[in-house]
Formats: sequence, structure tokens, C-alpha cells
Amino acid sequence: MTCVNWQRPESVPKILQNQAGFRLRHVNLEGGRGLRKDKYFISTRNKVLASEPLLAATPAGDLLELRPGGSWTAANVTALETLTTAIVPELDHARGVKLDMAGVSELDTLGAWLLEKLSRRAVSAGHRADVVGVADNHAGLIEEIHQVNRHNRAPAPAPNPLLARLDGIGRAAAGATDDVAVFLQMLGSLSLALVGVLRRPRSLRLTSLVYQLYRVGWQAIPIMVLITFLIGAIIAQQGFFHFRKFGADSYVVDMVGILVLRELGVLIVAIMVAGRSGSAYTAELGSMKMREEIDALSTMGLDPVEVLILPRILALICALPILSFIGSMAALYGGGLVAQLYGGMGPSIFIARLHEAVSVTSFKVGIIKAPFMALAIGIVACSEGLRVKGSAESLGKQTTTSVVKSIFLVIVLDGLFAVFFASIGM
Repeated sequence: MTCVNWQRPESVPKILQNQAGFRLRHVNLEGGRGLRKDKYFISTRNKVLASEPLLAATPAGDLLELRPGGSWTAANVTALETLTTAIVPELDHARGVKLDMAGVSELDTLGAWLLEKLSRRAVSAGHRADVVGVADNHAGLIEEIHQVNRHNRAPAPAPNPLLARLDGIGRAAAGATDDVAVFLQMLGSLSLALVGVLRRPRSLRLTSLVYQLYRVGWQAIPIMVLITFLIGAIIAQQGFFHFRKFGADSYVVDMVGILVLRELGVLIVAIMVAGRSGSAYTAELGSMKMREEIDALSTMGLDPVEVLILPRILALICALPILSFIGSMAALYGGGLVAQLYGGMGPSIFIARLHEAVSVTSFKVGIIKAPFMALAIGIVACSEGLRVKGSAESLGKQTTTSVVKSIFLVIVLDGLFAVFFASIGM
């Protein structure tokens, strides 16, 4: 039972004064600060049962004794802010603060934080602040609030540069190992799905395959033609500009033909497919993973690799050689146009020289690379899509990682194929 703050003893209800075990107690705060002077409370066992918050401030030399009392809870937030604000001038002039919390009957996070602010104000001014009389049931909250927003922790010792470098190398090696394991796992799952389709041809998602082929193949033709046309034109222009100094204009055709058909045609197209279609695959599968659509497919008894991934990768494998051929033709056309306009070489001369410089072998070398690059792009894009977590940040991170890894693998594969074909005389 709690009754609060009667200014006169006759204002206290008689029924409360006559209760067994209770008596009327007069609190005289003469000389204290932050409170009115005369108050009367109903008390039992010499302990004040007041729900209104109190805060008495008593100077003792250079030490300021603060005695909060009553209920320091959010229900009394207005009174608490008034009390703590009124005590600030006295707090700033004191050389030390002693906070006696024996009179606090109720305490929540708000009250504990206001008391903690008083204590921290004294500490920030370079003074001592002691907290005493904390009840057992309030000790945990006081300690928890005391640790909030503690930014002035001792700095961690500087790590050993050699150990830090070794740690970075180890983490990079572990990450590369995980990437290789994920790549091989996806390749194995894709192989199993392909075997299942070969055993049951009707299980192939033909509609999905045709749609993906339309997206990554037909819709990509305009941008591929434009980029490869410009690449071929730039190579031819630079070739004429530099070879003309040596009177070797005709060798520009050799350079454009061999470079485009063997290397740049398929490489540029593969890089653009990785950025255009690979990122789209990762974003699509990542969004499905975030919305738990892939888990729903598994619950329905369908294989996500067979339903979602196999049609996409097959479409890439079919589309990339075609795009590489179209891109190579566009690059050769760009080179021939520059040869006519900039180098003064007619189309008939350009085609005749190109026929002498380029063989079918050069065309084969470029086209053979395309399916392997498409397979690498598809596996990386789909595996990164399945690694997306439940946040938009994760989706963006895995999409970026997919494009970077795909381009890296495409360039590595191009170099390996170059060494391989050179070793077998192609």
C-alpha cells in the first residue's frame, strides 16, 4: 500500500492513519535542495512508502550527497527530469558526488539512466562519484546501465604485421578453397540433373529453355554487335596509325582478323554476357532464395537445379557461341569500314587479304572456347545466387561477386586455351 505527499497531516485520510502497522511520518527537508520542505507520508517500519520521486542534495564540504527516493520509473518522467535538471548547478560546483540509493523503492531503465547521467556528469568533470545503498533487486539494472555507451575503452594492442599478413593469406586461401568447393558442388549437381534429363527427356523444361535463350541470346544481339563493331574499328584505326610509319598497312588486316577471331571476339562477348546475363541470373535466384521460393520447390519434391539452373546454363551454352560468331563478324565489318575510310583500302582488297591471313583454324579456336566460358559463367552466377542470405545487402554483394568471379574465370580460361592451342599447333 502506497500513499504520497500530503502537505498537512490533517489532509491524510483517517482510514490510512488508523491502519494497523502504519503511522504518520513527517519529513523535514530543511537545508536540503531539490525538494519542497515539509511533507507527510504514510510509513511502516520506519520506511517511507512514497510513490512520488524524491531527490535530496546535501553538501558535506566538497562532497555533494544525493539521496534519491520514491519511485524512479517512466510513469514519473516529468518529475524526474525536473529533479535532475534542478540539481545540475549544485553538481557542477561539487568536488565529488555520493549517490545514496537506499531510499529508491521502484526503479526502471529510465530512472537508472537519469541517475547514471548524474554520476557521469561528475566523472566527466574529473570528480569522484560513488554509488552506495543499491538494493539487491536493482543492482543488475544499475550495472547494465553503467556499461551503456562506454566508448573510451582502452585501445587494442597493435597486431604483429607479420602475423596479420599471414592471417590475411590464410583467410584468402580458405575463401578460395570454399569458392572452388562451391563451384565443384554446383558442377556435380548440374551433371546429375543433366543425366536425369538425358534419361527422361520429357523432364527438360523446354519452355524455360527457349525463354532463357531468347533473353540471353536474341535480346543481347544489338548491344553485342555495337560493342564488337566499335572494338574492331578501334583496333583497325590504331593499326593503320602505327603500321603506316613502317609502310605495313596491309598487315593491319592480318592483325584484325587473327585477333578478333581467335581472342577478342569471344572474350569481349563472354565478358559482356557475364555482366549482363550472369548478374541477372544471380539476382533472380537470390531473390527467390530470399523469398524462400527455392525452399518451396524442394518441399514440393522438385529439384531446384533441374527446374531453375539447368535451363539457364544450357541457354548460355547455346547462346554464347552464336553471339561470339555474330560479334566477330561485326568486329571484322568495323575493321573493314575503317580500312576503307581511314586506310584507303577497298572492300575487295580487305576481303582478299583477310582470306589469305585467316584460316578456319582461327575461327575454330575462338568458337571452341565459347561453350566452356558459358559454362563457367553460368555455374558461378547460379552458385552465387544460391548463396544469398536474407538481406538486400547480401543480394547486392553476391551479384557483384558473381560478375567479378565470372570475368576473372573467363580471362583465366582464355589464357589456358591460348597455351593449349599453341601447344598442339593450332
